[in-house]
Amino acid sequence: MTDQAQPLRVAFVGNPNSGKTALLNKLVAKKAPVGNYPRVTVSVREEKIELDGQPVILHDLPGLYSLNSRTPEEKVARDYLINEHSDVIVNVIDAGNLERSFFLSTQLIELGRPVVYVLNMIDEIERRGAKIDTSTLSQLLGGPIVKTAGRKGTGLDELKKTIIKSAKENQKTTRSFINFDMHVENAVQRVQDLIGELHPANQDVETNRWMAIKLLEGDDEILRQEGEHDHLIEMVRREGVDLANEHGQSCNTVFADARYGFVNSLLEESLPKNDLGSHRQKITHTLDEVFLNRYFGLPIFIGLLWLMFQATFSLGEVPMDWIDTGVGAFGEAVSASLPEGMVHDLVVDGIIAGVGGTIIFLPNIVILFFFMALFSETGYLARAAFLMDRIMHIFGLHGKALIPMVMGFGCNVPAVMAARTIESDRARMITILVNPFMLCAARLPVFILFSGAFFAESAGTVVFAMYMLSIMGAMLGAVILSKFVFRGENEAFVMELPPYRLPTARSIVAHMWDKGMNFLKKIAGIILVGSIVLWFAQEFPQNSVALDKIDQEITTLQQQPESKSRNEAISALELKRGEEHLSGSFLGQISQTVAPVFAPLDFNWKDTVAILTGLVAKEVVVASYAVIYSQGEDESEESASLRTVLASTMTPLVAMAFMVFALFYAPCLATIATIKSETGSWKWAGFSVVFSTMIAYTLAFSVVTIGGMFV
Repeated sequence: MTDQAQPLRVAFVGNPNSGKTALLNKLVAKKAPVGNYPRVTVSVREEKIELDGQPVILHDLPGLYSLNSRTPEEKVARDYLINEHSDVIVNVIDAGNLERSFFLSTQLIELGRPVVYVLNMIDEIERRGAKIDTSTLSQLLGGPIVKTAGRKGTGLDELKKTIIKSAKENQKTTRSFINFDMHVENAVQRVQDLIGELHPANQDVETNRWMAIKLLEGDDEILRQEGEHDHLIEMVRREGVDLANEHGQSCNTVFADARYGFVNSLLEESLPKNDLGSHRQKITHTLDEVFLNRYFGLPIFIGLLWLMFQATFSLGEVPMDWIDTGVGAFGEAVSASLPEGMVHDLVVDGIIAGVGGTIIFLPNIVILFFFMALFSETGYLARAAFLMDRIMHIFGLHGKALIPMVMGFGCNVPAVMAARTIESDRARMITILVNPFMLCAARLPVFILFSGAFFAESAGTVVFAMYMLSIMGAMLGAVILSKFVFRGENEAFVMELPPYRLPTARSIVAHMWDKGMNFLKKIAGIILVGSIVLWFAQEFPQNSVALDKIDQEITTLQQQPESKSRNEAISALELKRGEEHLSGSFLGQISQTVAPVFAPLDFNWKDTVAILTGLVAKEVVVASYAVIYSQGEDESEESASLRTVLASTMTPLVAMAFMVFALFYAPCLATIATIKSETGSWKWAGFSVVFSTMIAYTLAFSVVTIGGMFV
């Protein structure tokens, strides 16, 4: 009996697309990302909950197909299962794809731990009238079977009870291993006996047998681990050669065939008359004929992207106006309630102007992630990767790179981390270094602001064009990297295409809610702090002879009788005072020092302010403009006036050059830190900053130079 004071440790293991993470989310009432493509979880996620008063630690292991060590996911999952004690292993099985799922189950059996088998997505099978003999299946697998529909929450209560019961009673599987033929069993036993002699402290039969099988299968990790035992390695080599000669195929294939033989017997006994995959496969095949068509597939993909970005702007316009009006009213109320002075200016011109100028883009972020969730949940995202593979190979990218790159439309940080799923080091490095070129949600407010200010009638198309440009920029960067930095041949692309599924409203809303809250957390954190720092940087120092002279001129005019010319003169002087004050501030001085670098791009020193602050986080670019141009603005106006003032400071051509530069220049600090973590070197993080900034400067200069010839 497990001590009630000690939490039970439960490991969730399953194939990609088995619904494992969605099922665990239901158990813990969380909204962790769920994707309908392989390897969403690339590290072990831990959740602490209580089941019937018993503390439980749930571990969501990466989606994998076998317990080998050929991919990062397999290594992470296997290291956890072997080295960490789990009271129960929950093997989540796609009920509509039993053959593939059971191959992993055969390897879990040999670990000798209590295993609970979960037939997930059972509703899809039973809806077609198919039946699975769970009683027979439970006997053959040697463990309890629980039927669930993770996306709907069906079967969770039974799963909770079964987990607790298996853990407390330490119910190991009644089947401790898969039976191989006589030749294989004899070889396994001889290697197992020698392992027991070499490791007398470890007399666990299941562990020694598992190690013997892995050695005979040629598992690199176990071979390195036992490399000092020359006699053992030589015995494994001889046994492997003998088995290969006896069976006419490699030793690794011998074991795989034996496992599939056991799996086939499972299916024969539990599914005597049903072909569960035919209906789903027919629907999938029909849809794939359209979405993966060699002529129409790519136009459909581009059309769906255009629809996503057009809707992001057009549908978001109305709630943007609502938030804009609310922010303006809030600013007026706060301004009226605070006495004139530094605190008033900090709150109104610093915090409300900066945060308010960014928060209005929340609807656009939510709409963007609605489409991202829709593509992921339906299974289309994996097909987009397959569809783009041939094109991406032309540019030196791997087909699997599309998923991290599409994720980059949300945030470059998790997108860079998602590149772990690419097995090839060369392809993974290229993907990591070009991923910051993807137009992330943090940059989206910048392009919505500029497109609305300079290209209002075609703003949605302009935003779509920026997304397309980000993809082309990533492709250009990949060509440069593959030709001059990471030379070599492209690897073959192998990826499972999951079945199409109708997404649930709950999963879509959960995804949108999660991303929206992350955006608001950024606003409450880095945008708030950044706005305050920017305000102080532009407010100080305040002593200036020029400012005093302008104040005297304003005072003199205010004493004159009111007239149109007098009011216009006062407004002009107030704007001049704001310009003079800002140029003499710390922020102005720093920006004017750096400004000559950007002079060839026709950026002024205020644009330089936005560029420099964007190095911290791209969201701060909009906040910078909001704070800078709050000088001399009427207090009741927020983003509308910001667009108007911005449009008066540069030409549409320069605005386009700024958008191009903002799209490609150095990634934010969080992304830089992630690149360092994923590549293991600050060298590549620094290279990313220099490489992306060079691309940004070159393209922006090209826009100004070439565009100037036609203007």
